[in-house]
Amino acid sequence: MMVIPAETLDTLTTFIKIAITIVATVIIAVLINRALVAYFKFASGKLKVDETTYTVVRRLIILTIYIIGGVVVIELIPGLPGLMLGMAAGAGIAAIVIGFAAQKVLSNIFGGISIAIFRPFRVGDVVEMEDEYGTVEDITLRHTVIRTWQNKRLIIPNTRISEESIINWTIEDLAVLWAVDFGISYDSDIDIARSIILDEIDKHPDVMHEEDKEVNVRVTELGDFAVKLRATFWVSDRSTAWSTGAEIRESVKKRFDSEGVEIPFPYRTVVYKKDMRRAG
Repeated sequence: MMVIPAETLDTLTTFIKIAITIVATVIIAVLINRALVAYFKFASGKLKVDETTYTVVRRLIILTIYIIGGVVVIELIPGLPGLMLGMAAGAGIAAIVIGFAAQKVLSNIFGGISIAIFRPFRVGDVVEMEDEYGTVEDITLRHTVIRTWQNKRLIIPNTRISEESIINWTIEDLAVLWAVDFGISYDSDIDIARSIILDEIDKHPDVMHEEDKEVNVRVTELGDFAVKLRATFWVSDRSTAWSTGAEIRESVKKRFDSEGVEIPFPYRTVVYKKDMRRAG
């Protein structure tokens, strides 16, 4: 009968304990994650709990479970806790380097927590940031995922979100005041151009026609070669605004063409040196 040395048996036992701890940590994390998802969905329906808050809280709990599991694994390895303490005490420069490396990670985590607490936006909100417009799909401890109007996923670290200006189109009223600019020649009649623009805006089905949602067409600039008009109107939300403005711009252009309102090209006067000599 083969006798296993005590030292080998202890090593084997340690490996088994480590494997059991890792497997148990993963299983516990998965089960608790599923339980929290089910509970928070139930709570959000009954208590109106915000999805943004419970998403970040859920991920913090799961992160804590993995950290505890990692600490247990370190404690199971003989001599490793003392070695790590000795390295931490003796390697000041290394600790500083590691601290700098972990700074962004920790900043992102604190950024995710601050989003959950102060809620400048929530999961499902329509936002505009970094010249991109889209819907917030997920907020993790590291980054925020935004589905853009082109159906792309924009992944932004939480630290950058805390430094950027954010336009939240979902807070309170979704209605948007949208502007479309037109240029007409100085020979064209402003009143005729205004009536055409107003008529095309009034005919568009997505333009809101309420008492406090007034449509206006104003002269905004007397330019070098054009009189510039700006039309403002209300639409139900930001996602509708761009397409509505494009359709109104097209229909007004067609009306201008048929009714003789000129949209001028830039004019340039070229003077040759020889002509200047002759004039002199």
